[in-house]
Amino acid sequence: MASRARVRAPELTGKGGWLNTGDTDLTLSDLRGRIVVLDFWTFCCVNCLHVLDELRELEERHRDTVVIIGVHSPKFVHEAEHQAVVDAVERYGVEHPVLDDPELATWKQYAVRAWPTLVVIDPEGYVVAQHAGEGHAHAIETLVDELEAEHTAKGTLRRGDGPYVPPEPVAGDLRFPGKALRLPSGTFLVSDTTRHQLVELSDDGERVLRRIGSGERGLAAGALNEPQGLALLPDGKVAVADTVNHAIRVFDPESGTLETVAGTGKQWWQGSPTAGPALETDLSSPWDVAWWQDRLWIAMAGVHQLWTYDPATGTVEVAAGTTNEGLVDGPAAEAWFAQPSGLAAGGDRLWVADSETSAVRWVERAAGDDAGYVVRTAVGTGLFDFGHRDGAAEQALLQHPLGVTALPDGSVAVADTYNHALRRFDPASGEVSTLATDLREPSDAVLADDDIVVVESARHRLTRLRLPDEAVRVESVAHRTQRAATEIAPGALRLDVVFQAPAGQKLDTRYGPSTRLLVSATPPELLADGSGAGTDLARDLVLADGVTEGVLHVSAMAASCDDDPEIEYPACHVHQQDWGVPVTVTAGGQARLGLVLAGLDAG
Repeated sequence: MASRARVRAPELTGKGGWLNTGDTDLTLSDLRGRIVVLDFWTFCCVNCLHVLDELRELEERHRDTVVIIGVHSPKFVHEAEHQAVVDAVERYGVEHPVLDDPELATWKQYAVRAWPTLVVIDPEGYVVAQHAGEGHAHAIETLVDELEAEHTAKGTLRRGDGPYVPPEPVAGDLRFPGKALRLPSGTFLVSDTTRHQLVELSDDGERVLRRIGSGERGLAAGALNEPQGLALLPDGKVAVADTVNHAIRVFDPESGTLETVAGTGKQWWQGSPTAGPALETDLSSPWDVAWWQDRLWIAMAGVHQLWTYDPATGTVEVAAGTTNEGLVDGPAAEAWFAQPSGLAAGGDRLWVADSETSAVRWVERAAGDDAGYVVRTAVGTGLFDFGHRDGAAEQALLQHPLGVTALPDGSVAVADTYNHALRRFDPASGEVSTLATDLREPSDAVLADDDIVVVESARHRLTRLRLPDEAVRVESVAHRTQRAATEIAPGALRLDVVFQAPAGQKLDTRYGPSTRLLVSATPPELLADGSGAGTDLARDLVLADGVTEGVLHVSAMAASCDDDPEIEYPACHVHQQDWGVPVTVTAGGQARLGLVLAGLDAG
């Protein structure tokens, strides 16, 4: 096999300590003899959740040789709280050791630039590969097979049980519920996300009337996989965002049956159809649903878009968003979202909780006949600014909201998840206020007569609140995502996205370019030249004079296929990642920026 660069893996350190190890601290020397895969993740990031699911099969097939270590590296302030990490590990069914690294110590040692990033360490303690983004499971599986053979021959592979120690299960009626819906009967239907079920509760929100779903992950009849959003359909049935199944299900409260109406069970990738028969079209982590404008609208968190499902024709299609991650308003087809996770129909507006930009957006009809839809922002400025600040909407701040609820007076309540608060935006006054605090990761809210019932996800319950006449006053707090800025030199900057096809694969150009690169900046004035889309994974950028700091947004995709002329229909795999790289322009900075999509950067 080909020789590899020999880079000693830095030690694993994190102020928050270790989870899923039975209170044992791990070191790299403890893992010597095993193949280690470090998964740098943060629990707000839907792409990180995709990778958790990608790794489950690898984890099972190579349980005696591979140790997966989650390195939790927070983006938001709330994600640096140790209990929040403990909750997230249970919420998402993480069945391997996790290092809680709130100060990004290990992140910096491994020069990680993006969530998610995977680093492979061989049994002798050397880094042999790095992969950013999604779609790398096949490449890592191939590499693991090679490392097993190589180190079995050398006598340096150690087989046996890994260091994972499962936590004790916790009893309770709900476990990290996601969304709720009030049924016409007055009862509440709740997505019991971590237990892969729906639960119907009595009208007081306390007593379990029935459970829907087997409780096992799956798409078979009667099974769900981390369900989230719920929406009442005109016929009295309930649409369900079956998030990890990448599907839309319909629940019939009368018969108790579940039916799949959209999605194939496979995750949508770049190049997949964006419209077509609903049961033949892939979806990507649908997080919420709402009935509006005679369609079921879908918050497609996994690809930063809104889709619609038309039950009359049995079709789905993209309604808004480009798949680029960010905050850009305008015509629906040109707008950018960042993990839309909550929807609420409010008259002529569809409200959107755009979680990664800590924003509240809305969709409305554009002026003029057949002019389509436009996207606008009520609260929020972008991917990196967040906090808890009331007042005028243009300066107000949220922190990773997951839910929105249209109120009777035309305003909207916001489940401000990482601020543990219920907020309110009033379009009439343009003001943001706080309705309630001391909630625990609220993820949704539903009206019940004169009250509002909040899904307190991390307290595993529904909490009924009386809508206050006057809002609570909260001392303003503002944050910016804390990642060290990369110092770059003024003038020309060489951008190299490193991609090395997995063993036995190659970039397949028979039908045109198999790579894509999109570059932009915040502020846009940072780049004098080099922004836009192209097919080369390298580009010469020119920084503008007078702009000393900002963020470079880089989105890359590469498709590799089996490199064997004897295979008539070669298997292909898509690798993709978005980077937001904070930069400072300084005379002593570097003139090259290398970002690893797959492989190791030799530059």
